[in-house]
Amino acid sequence: MSETLVPARPGVPEYRCQPFAGKSSEYCLLIPVINEGARILTELRRAQAAGIHSLCDIILCDGGSADGSMEPARLEELGVNTLLTKLGPGRQGAQLRMGLDLALARGYAGVLTIDGNNKDSIEDVPRFIQKLRQGYGLVQGSRFIKGGRAVNTPISRYWAVRLVHAPVISLAAHHWFTDTTNAYRAYSRAYLTHPAVQPLREVFVGYELLAYLSVRATRLGFSACEVPVTRAYPKGEAAPTKIKGLRGNAGLLRVLFAALAGRYDPPENGRAEG
Repeated sequence: MSETLVPARPGVPEYRCQPFAGKSSEYCLLIPVINEGARILTELRRAQAAGIHSLCDIILCDGGSADGSMEPARLEELGVNTLLTKLGPGRQGAQLRMGLDLALARGYAGVLTIDGNNKDSIEDVPRFIQKLRQGYGLVQGSRFIKGGRAVNTPISRYWAVRLVHAPVISLAAHHWFTDTTNAYRAYSRAYLTHPAVQPLREVFVGYELLAYLSVRATRLGFSACEVPVTRAYPKGEAAPTKIKGLRGNAGLLRVLFAALAGRYDPPENGRAEG
């Protein structure tokens, strides 16, 4: 299938769309990546072995990788449905926005997301789809509930999530969550298209969108739940993460408290803000 250029418009960055197949499922799995190398290829092989590509359409949201991992023929062989390549500005939030733009245009009933660094149990996708089919608006993966596994979690990350991030998000959402920095989650179409949500806004550049969508669902009356997952950090290696150093963690805290204060909520008049 031919590659197309999707021009920029308010809330959506310019991007290239290269489908390898048409829509084949009610659900899609968005995987934001940038220079993940062998990690994303290993993750896709695991997904293929588990038959995930037959349960949902896998859509890669590439931020501009230059490591050769996004070679189209290989991705198609690994069961990827579509490759999106961001050409406009922004980081993870912009990658997810282009993915959501395509997902909503195609009419998927639900959208799953997962990191592309092979830390997460992509084999657990069926748990998320089951909860979406049961009517949940937000499904959060957690390594900290019964059945979940946290493997080689850096101690600083463990306590930051357990003592700071999860309690603050839970306070904002009026719902108890245990693993709120985990991008392994799912959203219903009804939630994403609610007029008081508006995820396609340029305020979501980096990690703002994940924090916002964590707190907005239950505030609007959508049901939320957690499902057990495994998140495994490689032993004896640097943790594969984009959040590094004091600056990265300080930025995450700013986003966290902005979400608590409702600063990412859309204007009450219903128009999207830029």
